[in-house]
Amino acid sequence: MAPSKGDASVSCSQPENGFLNSLSLLSSEKAVQELLQQSPVQSTDDHLIEFSDAMRTVAKALRRAAEGKASAQAEAAEWKRKYELEKARNLHLEHKEQSHRENNGGDERTENLASRSNEQSEQCCGSNGICSHEVLRDGDRDSASKVVPNKFARKASFKLSWWCKGDQSDQHKHDIVSFERGNITTAERSSKQISLKWESQPQTVIILTKPNSTSVRILCAEMVRWLREQKKLDIYVEPHVRAELLTESSYYNFVHTWKDETEIMLLHTKVDLVVTLGGDGTVLWAASMFKGPVPPVVPFSLGSLGFMTPFHSERYREYLDSILKGPISITLRHRLQCHVIREAAKNEYETEGPILVLNEVTIDRGISSYLTNLECYCDNSFVTCVQGDGLILSTTSGSTAYSLAAGGSMVHPQVPGILFTPICPHSLSFRPLILPEHVTLRVQVPFNSRSHAWASFDGKDRKRLAAGDALVCSMAPWPVPTACQVDSTSDFLNSIHDGLHWNLRKTQSFDGPRDT
Repeated sequence: MAPSKGDASVSCSQPENGFLNSLSLLSSEKAVQELLQQSPVQSTDDHLIEFSDAMRTVAKALRRAAEGKASAQAEAAEWKRKYELEKARNLHLEHKEQSHRENNGGDERTENLASRSNEQSEQCCGSNGICSHEVLRDGDRDSASKVVPNKFARKASFKLSWWCKGDQSDQHKHDIVSFERGNITTAERSSKQISLKWESQPQTVIILTKPNSTSVRILCAEMVRWLREQKKLDIYVEPHVRAELLTESSYYNFVHTWKDETEIMLLHTKVDLVVTLGGDGTVLWAASMFKGPVPPVVPFSLGSLGFMTPFHSERYREYLDSILKGPISITLRHRLQCHVIREAAKNEYETEGPILVLNEVTIDRGISSYLTNLECYCDNSFVTCVQGDGLILSTTSGSTAYSLAAGGSMVHPQVPGILFTPICPHSLSFRPLILPEHVTLRVQVPFNSRSHAWASFDGKDRKRLAAGDALVCSMAPWPVPTACQVDSTSDFLNSIHDGLHWNLRKTQSFDGPRDT
């Protein structure tokens, strides 16, 4: 795609290193050079040289000011995120204390059960792995009692541990680097498969389905009946799915659903397991329903490609029976947490969000015919200026989606990182990047941009970014745990072989010429 004449003039007027000034300075250095060439005075004229040096100094000062502002905004966003996490943790502790006091009013048997549960929790925390009560917030007792007839029923607890090639890891929780006797060694956690083992029996399952599919509707009704009759589980479905089931038969009156956003926000406190019937889009929809912690997800393949759906629906009884018994291998799919900061915001805390994405956030030019103009920062460092159709900030789970189509690399979903992939950049040297998980990225529309930009989050919730607006992205603290059919690596390789026919070609004939 060749740019228009107007676009070409803009790209030529930009400094070669990609840095932009907030007010553009009317292409000061180039203007000075033209004056030097057109002026009848000798090129060594002192006034013109001083003017050129002054303009260069102003340009550098404005660039440093823009980088300082971006650094301050990124730091403020990070502090806000830490504050929200600490606030949620304090609320969780207060709620646990209140629940403990309420339980003390019950009978002696209830107290014994609670003390035994606490002893088991303390014991498992002292061993290797991460326990569910460390990362999952308990729900409201009243709301939980509506799910299970037993008044004292709780969410199923489980334990995570790391293992490699069948050997249990002796790594405690999430230690990554050790320092002993002056030697630095890594624990190689990223190379180990994560295993989930239930410590109490799951009691509640939510089933999310692909809409407008007759085969999915039939399978959903059959699965609901089997889980209720054979596994004695409480089942949640979406409101329209429950209406369809009741239209078919009044037998499904036991199925639960929700009424508003408030109840959706509390689903993670009630549900032990999420089952999706569809493709990758259904998994994205399931992830978007949980703004915080996500229960383990069992994705059944009834879609087109299915990079995240390793389970075949024909054998759902066998798979679910094995998963409910445990242990199971899981993949922790990282999510991005995005905030939109408007130019008119009075401070860095006036943001739109957070918005969580499992695949990618895309910033593009929309219907505009002009090149997208985006300034990109990574923590305190200027990255580049994107001039092209747009930019993709992707998770490693989303590396096989839009980022792949734009020329990005395929990355194992267990690798913690952020993919920085341009869309049709007007530059031969603009190659994609993979950045570490701990960075905060900031993408801003400069004031001299010819048009607005548009941001979309996992392909929906489209937002317009005007001049001066910025999008801040960092790794979210709540991943999406998806069950594996074999293990994380085998499922990933099978998905790119089956879905993309990766590196599929005829084998070279053995009866050709050979080295002598």
